Amino acid sequence: MNSQGILIVVSGFSGSGKGTIMKELLKKYDNYALSISATTRQPREGETDGREYFFKTREEFEKMIAKEELIEYAKYVNNYYGTPRAYVEEQLAAGRDVILEIEIQGALKVKERFPETLLLFVTPPSAEELRRRLIGRGTESMEVIEARLKRAAEEADGMESYDYFVVNDVLETCVEDVHRIIRAEHSKSCRNKAFAEQIKRELKGE
Repeated sequence: MNSQGILIVVSGFSGSGKGTIMKELLKKYDNYALSISATTRQPREGETDGREYFFKTREEFEKMIAKEELIEYAKYVNNYYGTPRAYVEEQLAAGRDVILEIEIQGALKVKERFPETLLLFVTPPSAEELRRRLIGRGTESMEVIEARLKRAAEEADGMESYDYFVVNDVLETCVEDVHRIIRAEHSKSCRNKAFAEQIKRELKGE
């Protein structure tokens, strides 16, 4: 069977808990790698190059864009963020499933360039629950929370482009659901054409 890793893009509303799900998944299973983004923003205290991010100068980043060394990139508040292709390809070739945690526009760009990418969308059980979680964090003003909910309403228009919805109600169940989806994806016939051809040849005595 195909031992190549799968590229997985995970998106979801702010407050859906996608970051927590990814942390738990990586803690529990060792065949996943979280893609590390490149950025032109300054490292924050305690951040290390190659661990949280690959820190680049604007000039270095723009060279990476020109040489097509990024799977996708975007600019937020005067800083670039992007996914380096080399790191992802290395991990996939080693048989690890690589997870990219990015927003919808970036996810659709990745799917366009790499049609075999698996797209997962994380959502809470209801809009009311999303609101409750955002308020429960206690870290943001109501104005910021309302802006996040407004953004979620806009993002919801792109949900149907994803292969699977993952409802994050009970964390442990949700982590298992994500793992099961990815395992099943490895067995898809379209990912195992070489294996199918080999069996056919063997059966025909070639």
